Amino acid sequence: MSARSISLILLAVTAARCWTFGGEAAAQTRELGSAGTLIEGIAAVVDEGVVLRSEVGFRLDLFLENYRLQQAQLPIEERSPLPPRSVLEQQILEQLVVKEVQLQRARRIGIVVGDDILNQALQQVADTLGASLEELPAALAREGVDYDLYREDTREEIIISQLEQRDVMGRIRISEREMDQCLTRLEETQTDEFDYNVSHILIALSGGASQQEIASVRERAETLHAQLTDGANFAQTAIARSDGPTALEGGSLGWRKGAQLPTIFADVVPAMESGEISDVIQTGSGFHIVRLNEMRGVEKIMVDQVRARHILVTPNEILDDDASQQKLLGLRQQLLEGEDFATLAVANSEDTVSSADGGDLGWNEPNVFVAEFAEKLIEQEIGEISEPFRTRFGWHILEVTERRSYDTTDDLKENRCGLQIQQSKAEEERQLWLQQLRDGAFVDIRI
Repeated sequence: MSARSISLILLAVTAARCWTFGGEAAAQTRELGSAGTLIEGIAAVVDEGVVLRSEVGFRLDLFLENYRLQQAQLPIEERSPLPPRSVLEQQILEQLVVKEVQLQRARRIGIVVGDDILNQALQQVADTLGASLEELPAALAREGVDYDLYREDTREEIIISQLEQRDVMGRIRISEREMDQCLTRLEETQTDEFDYNVSHILIALSGGASQQEIASVRERAETLHAQLTDGANFAQTAIARSDGPTALEGGSLGWRKGAQLPTIFADVVPAMESGEISDVIQTGSGFHIVRLNEMRGVEKIMVDQVRARHILVTPNEILDDDASQQKLLGLRQQLLEGEDFATLAVANSEDTVSSADGGDLGWNEPNVFVAEFAEKLIEQEIGEISEPFRTRFGWHILEVTERRSYDTTDDLKENRCGLQIQQSKAEEERQLWLQQLRDGAFVDIRI
């Protein structure tokens, strides 16, 4: 399997937490190991579902191949060995168990991802490959990726994302005091705008742990910390020992703005030097060790924005595609003859949000819209009424009313603070939520 194939597979699993295939029928389609021998049996029973050995084997093979390709790109002296296969297998099995618990909860509360939402996500993958949605199966096949499995994996990741939005993000509350403090910080310092590349190891605590258990887990964390400060490879240690969701990525949390750092690290990381390892940090979910890999400064970012208004007509059983286009041609002629755009938009546009404002879409960067609409926004002259054009939402005509180069850091401060506070709390909330789901599930490990 090529590096590009692996990248395509992981593109559908953004956080790369784990792979599972929901129902037994889908899982049974992958029963051959990398050596071509039949792998049968159950790796774990999870409530009313199972994780198959074949699932664990496939995900482990994928990880090992991806790691091999990454190591091959490094100088020999920077390459490092992996932990024993049994350790990796247990890490992957635990991720698959947690994902199965999440999917079962999503089914119980009725989260369903329809083909329309799924196709929008796959369209983004197709765009990345320079293909249309119709061409995506063939494009994936050329990379050795099965389209049907890829499609269902993507659906499951969207389901889990929606579940987390409901269960995790929905219970995060932002107080007036937190908002005021954030806005004050934005005025007083630029620290929140620095970029930090951070890695993280978690030694987890189970819910309701006794004082003796807490002391034992702390001792494990302190031992790991001593090894790391003595020069142990952080990424290798994370792969082998971390209970965090990014363990198999070497604990990497990637690049984050200072204000987007998890709350538990927010006071620690900005005071660290690149390459420094934090002391052990205790929270409700366990003991954390953080490494600041790199930091970079802030630059003022100006964006080109456009203000436009449009009228949307959506084809239906009564008004077919050609009739929708003809209707917009008639409306365009009325506009060219002096009719008021806002009046026609209120009366005719099927965009229920913008029609109330006379079709006004407000100030936006063009790339927030679908590709066809963005292209028109970029090429259209101010004050010009476009010819009717088609997107997946229907037929449009639009008028660009203004353009500007805009500093995004001023008017959006309150929105940014809300998002930053939510993101800073999300990691800890998510870890606690996953621990609660895991503790509440019946799990019988059989390997």
